[in-house]
Amino acid sequence: MTERNVDDLLEKLRGLFSDITAKDIMVTNIISLTKDRTMWQAKELMRICKISGVPIVDNDNHLLGLVSIEDIILALEGNHITDPIEKHMTKDLITFSPDVDLEGLIERFNRYRYGRFPVVDSEGRLLGIISKKDIIGAILDKFRIIYVHDARRKEVLERNVDWFDRSLISGDYVEKKTADFLFHIDYTEVDMAGVGSAKLKSYLKTRTDDDSLVRRVSIACYEAEVNVVIHSGSEGYIYAWYDESVIRVRVEDYGKGIENVEQAMKEGFSTASDHVRELGFGAGMGLPNMRRYSDKMVVVSEAGKGVVVEMNFYRNGRK
Repeated sequence: MTERNVDDLLEKLRGLFSDITAKDIMVTNIISLTKDRTMWQAKELMRICKISGVPIVDNDNHLLGLVSIEDIILALEGNHITDPIEKHMTKDLITFSPDVDLEGLIERFNRYRYGRFPVVDSEGRLLGIISKKDIIGAILDKFRIIYVHDARRKEVLERNVDWFDRSLISGDYVEKKTADFLFHIDYTEVDMAGVGSAKLKSYLKTRTDDDSLVRRVSIACYEAEVNVVIHSGSEGYIYAWYDESVIRVRVEDYGKGIENVEQAMKEGFSTASDHVRELGFGAGMGLPNMRRYSDKMVVVSEAGKGVVVEMNFYRNGRK
């Protein structure tokens, strides 16, 4: 695929995946150098690792500059290749914050025409690097996941499988009695929405020190729990199973169901009442946030037959 083809593809897709942010895409396994190393060392590192740029950081990982192939060429031409990096690195850098969305990423790639951009936090510490290749990979991954989820949902419904007894993801029977965590959702108490996800978060903190993983699970579970409370008109349950590689969460209710799951997946779509909105719920981000924070998710529902949401969260990213 040529550079022009990549740009055209990104332009067409930029509005379809607005939930993707820099922190979802960036490569965090970064090769960097300190400013006291030489341009020769930077050149050799780039050659050995087959990369076109090296970020320069201090001892606290604050981003100081970048050495690119162009900088190496200029150092060779000027016979400065043995000089310290600090003398010749590019210091005036364009960076991304971890929360910039896909629209912002593509806009700046198009404006500045650089091959990659550093991602830094509010204090200037280097968090990751993003290239166009990383953006394309994230979008393709989204396509794959959406296709798998939609195909799985269709299979369950067309086969008339009892989706309250089987896993939506694996198809196996669900042994609910073996769940490591169980919470009964009381839909009559709107003020209690979120208690189950908070309890699940507390439980997971006793099992793992992976705060990022726990945070993703608790956010997605909160959204699912709130949906039961404000939409179902029925009691519901949260089940969770924990092991070292994956956390599986299943939230189910026996209420009104969802007439159009695809429509409900769209950001901003909501059937919440004005009263519920006044309480701060019903913004239409429930299912989109569940999909965003989980690694695998399948939702199955029919009007009047309840909803089952099943989500997997992997310790080391998507499987």
